Amino acid sequence: MANDLSTPLTGRRQRLKNALGRPHLPVARILFGLIGVIAIGTVARLVLVDDPTGGRPSQEAAIASTQLGNSVADSVASGPVTITADPQQYPADGPITVVPGQAADNASAEAHSAPNSLGIVPELSEETANGAIPRISGTGQTPFATYQYPFEAASAGTGPRIALIVTGLGINEQGSLDAIAQLPDLVTLAFAPYGKALQNTVTVARGGGHEVMLEVPLEPFDFPQNDPGPHTLLTGEAPRDNLEKLFWLMARFGGYFGIINNMGARFTASAGDFGPVMEELGARGVGYIDDGSSNRSVSAQLASANKVPYARASMLIDANPARSSILSALDSLEAEAVEHGSAIGIVSALPISIQAVSEWSAGLDSKGIALVPASALMQ
Repeated sequence: MANDLSTPLTGRRQRLKNALGRPHLPVARILFGLIGVIAIGTVARLVLVDDPTGGRPSQEAAIASTQLGNSVADSVASGPVTITADPQQYPADGPITVVPGQAADNASAEAHSAPNSLGIVPELSEETANGAIPRISGTGQTPFATYQYPFEAASAGTGPRIALIVTGLGINEQGSLDAIAQLPDLVTLAFAPYGKALQNTVTVARGGGHEVMLEVPLEPFDFPQNDPGPHTLLTGEAPRDNLEKLFWLMARFGGYFGIINNMGARFTASAGDFGPVMEELGARGVGYIDDGSSNRSVSAQLASANKVPYARASMLIDANPARSSILSALDSLEAEAVEHGSAIGIVSALPISIQAVSEWSAGLDSKGIALVPASALMQ
């Protein structure tokens, strides 16, 4: 009986003994120990080795501005901009440092600001779905200042000044080229946006010394019976729609310093419709000349509010396209210039008008009147 009781007791003792006899590993203590060793090693490296980047090439960057992608802001920043790169990014002679206002590649920057084969400065163009349209450059250079005739005010003396703008060019290519060849280079040329070889004709005009303008069709009171052409800007339309039309028109050719209205008595009388257009011209550094056909135009007020270079023409010279009438209108233009100091006349690109203007302009010097480009009379 005693043996039967001792056997289970002996088995329990043996199992307990076996369990106590197995080796027990302090896992938690080992992990904490390893973490401590790593931490001590990191601290020692930072203290003993003065290269926390581990040999990766780098330079310090002085943050002078928080504005990104703004070349005007970059150009006025006071501190240098430095570059941190991977080892393969540095040239053999060391890292690159770019100073604001100084291009990293001066040759590339000069090429970008120099006129191309068409006489267009790439920096003054913005690409759109319809083509390139004018814009102010990152350095503040405007299309108006760049593309106007380089006229020296002193060369005109102190006497009366007259500017002539020939409109309607570009639709008939050969007729336009003939007009360009006959007219003095001080005459300003305005091109309609519908010619097939428009950019080529404009390039010839600018190459011949003329400053050029873009004609923009605006809604007259009797529209659509009297229609200036496709993409006419209309009253009552959403500003976005009119601006999309404006951008299409502005992309027809490049190199113009300003625009002039084609018709538009209703549109130019509506500040709500005309305002967004004039605001866009101001934002893009483009001038505006009112053809003077409507006394209800609010163009002067809108131009002033949006800092748009502006002038208003005095009269249409060839409203009656007969030689005697044209010469009489030119006499009236002279009288206005004498009275007010300056005057701007509008002439259509009719052959008879071109011939009359060419002959008339030859005798201006003897009258003490200077022929000047239209941009020279803009405020």
